[in-house]
Amino acid sequence: MKRSTERIRTTHTGSLPRPPELLETMRAIAEGRPYDREVYEAAVKAHVAEVVRKQVQAGIDVVNDGETSKPSFQAYVAERLEGFEARMPPGGLPVPTGPMGVGGRDATAFPDFYEYVLAHNPFLRTIRMAPRVCVAPIRYAGRTPLQRDIANLKQAMAAWGAHEGFMPALAPISGMGNEHYRSEEEFQVAYGDAMREEYQAILDAGLLLQIDYPALVSSWDARRSATLTEYRKWMQGRVELINHALRGLPEDRIRFHTCYGVNFGPRVSDLQLGEVIDIFYRIGAGAYSFEAANPRHDHEWRVPQVGKLPEGKILIPGAVTHSNVMVEHPEVVADRMERWACAAGRENVIFGNDCGFQSTAGNEEIPVSVAWAKLAALGEGARIASKRLWC
Repeated sequence: MKRSTERIRTTHTGSLPRPPELLETMRAIAEGRPYDREVYEAAVKAHVAEVVRKQVQAGIDVVNDGETSKPSFQAYVAERLEGFEARMPPGGLPVPTGPMGVGGRDATAFPDFYEYVLAHNPFLRTIRMAPRVCVAPIRYAGRTPLQRDIANLKQAMAAWGAHEGFMPALAPISGMGNEHYRSEEEFQVAYGDAMREEYQAILDAGLLLQIDYPALVSSWDARRSATLTEYRKWMQGRVELINHALRGLPEDRIRFHTCYGVNFGPRVSDLQLGEVIDIFYRIGAGAYSFEAANPRHDHEWRVPQVGKLPEGKILIPGAVTHSNVMVEHPEVVADRMERWACAAGRENVIFGNDCGFQSTAGNEEIPVSVAWAKLAALGEGARIASKRLWC
């Protein structure tokens, strides 16, 4: 990963809004309806070129494909792994309620807000799929769509002069059911070994690899009976699984991303960075991306002053947020960047957004125009901060 002591560098967490025509085709694919594959593939390629162009114009240094071809992480993994079968729940797929469950800590504390969210559900038109259950040995079978995604991104980068790119991939930890392996540990190890093939291919293509695992910290909301000590122990077990899948891969070309929650909400149940950052550092990655711009986390720039950043590591704090639609003023963005750069060292920070703007395709919380305005504010904030006299 490139560093700079001369200016602020920028990136983002991965998912960007998909256009309506792609969403409709993705929905047809998920529902098993016929579609024109050639037209779809051409549309994916064209949209990747467009989102890379817009990232470059917004001032984003480390770009990606906007996760254009991925309806969601669970849906894309279902396409790329053998050994699973779909199990439609009785009565069909339930109406999605978003990433923070209605029985979680936040919803329990603020039931009136979550009742309103369900009545005006922004997740109603997200693309869904039937849950998968493992019924046979897990094997990676996603080389063709993966190579398509890599080729689309690299071609777009070359066309628009982007010099560094990353590709997100789901963490090597499955939330799907297991009916084949003798134990949960055996199941998770097999799952991680299969996903490792994707990780290796992304790195072999010359791209940075981003491991996405929001659940590492966002699961706290649903685990209402867990103490912080118990939850940290659970996190450490997840980190061991991640590191098993990343063994031997170059840490300096791997980013890890997590977030406390990907929805609008009071969010008072969020863990705080100081409670978990030491566990982040145990992950075999060179950089760590996390929320830092929303009002529950805007104060956490002080954390690197309290605990020393391990040598060689990079922090990627969010400087604009996905948790509201207000577009941050570039001067505010620059202030955030300056504080983090002074706390952690200017060469040790790159700035992004808190979490994806459309982690599940069809989520309507962040409109397309707002997402791009926020990325433009990120880029402009970096230009302002780069000109300041830092500490």
